[in-house]
Amino acid sequence: MHVIQGLLSVLGRLLIATIFIMSAVGNKVPKFDAVAQYMAAEGVPQPKILLAGAIAFLLLGGLSIVLGYKARIGALLLLIFLAAATYYFHDFWKAPAEKQQSEMIQFMKNLSLMGTMVFLIANGAGPWSLDSIKRHRDDESGQAGGRGTD
Repeated sequence: MHVIQGLLSVLGRLLIATIFIMSAVGNKVPKFDAVAQYMAAEGVPQPKILLAGAIAFLLLGGLSIVLGYKARIGALLLLIFLAAATYYFHDFWKAPAEKQQSEMIQFMKNLSLMGTMVFLIANGAGPWSLDSIKRHRDDESGQAGGRGTD
C-alpha cells in the first residue's frame, strides 16, 4: 500500500504543479511584455514588477510541489498567486454579460486550485517527497523537527 500511495502522491503533485510551471515557461516568460501590458490594462499596479514576482511564485511553488520540498511553503506561494490572479483577471461580477459565464468558470477553476493549495498546506506533500525523506531521516537520528516539516 505504501508504494501505491507514494506513486499516487508523486503523480498528484506532478499533475497539480504542471499548470503553474507551464503558465510561467510557456506564456509569462516568453511573452513578458505582452502579459505586463495586459496586466496594466486590468488595473494591476506595477505590472512588470508583479509579473516578475508572479513568475517566481509560479516556478518556485510549482517545483516545490513537484519535488515535495518545502511543499507547504510552495503551496502558500501558489495560493497567494491564485488569489491575486483570480481577483484581477476573473472578476466575473464586473464582466460584460457575454463574458460572465466564461469568467465564472475560470473563477471556479481557480477557487478549486486554491482549495488544493489549502489541502497541501494542511497535509504536506505526502510520501515519496523530499520533505518526507527529511522527516524520516530526522526521526531516525533523533533530531528535533519531526512531523511539521512536510
